[in-house]
Amino acid sequence: MPRLIAGLLCTLMLCYGMAAAGASPDLAREARLRHEIIDAIFEGKPIDLPVGDHSVLAIDMAPAGDAKGAVILAHGRGLHPNWDAVIQPLRIGLANDGWRTVSVQMPVLEKSAKYNDYAPVFPHAIERLDAALAYLRADGVNRIAVLAHSCGFHMTNHWLLNRPDRRIDALIAIGAGATHYRQPQQEPFVFPQLNIPILDVYGEHDYPAVLRKAALRHSGLRHPQSAQIVVADSDHDHTENDDALLTVVADWLRTLNP
Repeated sequence: MPRLIAGLLCTLMLCYGMAAAGASPDLAREARLRHEIIDAIFEGKPIDLPVGDHSVLAIDMAPAGDAKGAVILAHGRGLHPNWDAVIQPLRIGLANDGWRTVSVQMPVLEKSAKYNDYAPVFPHAIERLDAALAYLRADGVNRIAVLAHSCGFHMTNHWLLNRPDRRIDALIAIGAGATHYRQPQQEPFVFPQLNIPILDVYGEHDYPAVLRKAALRHSGLRHPQSAQIVVADSDHDHTENDDALLTVVADWLRTLNP
């Protein structure tokens, strides 16, 4: 029996090692996404952020005048930094409102991948968000917020849980806590550990997991300038409601101390 148990443990350890070794973003799909969208980026400048032995696409957009600061944007599952819902309207709208925006290509997997498939690649988001932060710091930007939607929030949440030394000035979480059916969230919300302004915003008709966890997220808000706002008549992707979402985010950013 001990030998059987030892054999089972070895098998489990081998399988875990193989899973960990294979937990990498689909860089080929990211390259295809880049090829598909690069010529459609009319507002903002495509840049390459160095990440390990390769680089990832990001879109840097500066405001017309002096910037109030910068906002790093992290898109949702399987998407790209110029996604036409949530991300593109916010990266352009916030730039028009005086914020420099840097929208980053987050790790993606094959199209059918769900939350549980993505969780093992969350660590790859750390180096990408680190790279965006370093890029802005090197350019002299000192006031930086991070805005993350859906699975991009899970990745940002993982980054902040594992990078407590990474100082940012504000966090905007959109549709935070979204997972697939019977796939529980694998990490706690980082909110209680952050003494910075946090905006938790979600749609009135958001995913059930997002709605269900709203009270939990609210209970973790510590900073007096933090807020939780529901966008009326809006869904998880704020379909046909981009203007309302932009108004909520831009108005909240204006309330923050310079």
